[in-house]
Amino acid sequence: MTLNRVRVAVVGHVEWIRFARVDQVPAAGAIAHSFENWDQVGGAGAVAAIQLAQLAGEATLFTALGDDDLGHASATELEERGVRVHACYERVPTRWALTHLDDNGERTITTVGPKLRPRGNDDSLPWHELAHMDAVVFVAGDVDALLRARRARVVTATARELDVLRRGAVVLDALVGSGEDVHEHFRPGDLDPPPSLVVTTSGALGGWAQPGGPFSASPPPGPIEDTYGAGDCFLAGLTYALAAGLDATDAVGFAARCGAAALTGRGVSPQPVDLR
Repeated sequence: MTLNRVRVAVVGHVEWIRFARVDQVPAAGAIAHSFENWDQVGGAGAVAAIQLAQLAGEATLFTALGDDDLGHASATELEERGVRVHACYERVPTRWALTHLDDNGERTITTVGPKLRPRGNDDSLPWHELAHMDAVVFVAGDVDALLRARRARVVTATARELDVLRRGAVVLDALVGSGEDVHEHFRPGDLDPPPSLVVTTSGALGGWAQPGGPFSASPPPGPIEDTYGAGDCFLAGLTYALAAGLDATDAVGFAARCGAAALTGRGVSPQPVDLR
């Protein structure tokens, strides 16, 4: 159940994920035998869009896909999960990833192929729709795509895209990074203008918000299946909460609940979370 209906979108990338559950991730030179495997659409853009669709009833994804079987299968699955897909189909293979899930539910990912990013000067995509959105999550894209996203009332982004964010020089309502991933580290002064809210997550340890200070992780509402996509669900939950009018502290708390709920699902499994 949702308290507020908001219009939400994601600008980001998609990957086709091949999951393999193993006793443990193989060391160099070793072989791991999976005892369960399956395929799903994934990648940060897809996960964030699915989470937002769970929260808002519908979400829109602006993305780029390969004009191949995996690209079209990705779009079909996303549509089935409540995501309106606006995709530019390119004559390159859709990126895919092999994801090992170990006994502790931790995921280890190997991507294959370049990340396909939506381009803001691609007139085949209805970028004008973003001006009518309450919130947009920027996960991947070029500077023109970022500038298009900034037309929304609330714009959040991942710290993994710092280079594009620097060049775009837009005001972000929130920036989210992982303290456990060197590619998502953010330091004061990295962006000008600075984001209104910066959140650094640290898994089960919680994290740190500026302003706001430390926050605790939410307990998962059930047994942990795996950690895939939990951070992307956190970012999507934070975006939705800010768009729905929550203050920063409450929005971070809600985001933590979204990240924790994602731990209880198999693979790409954002969960519905009540805003109240």
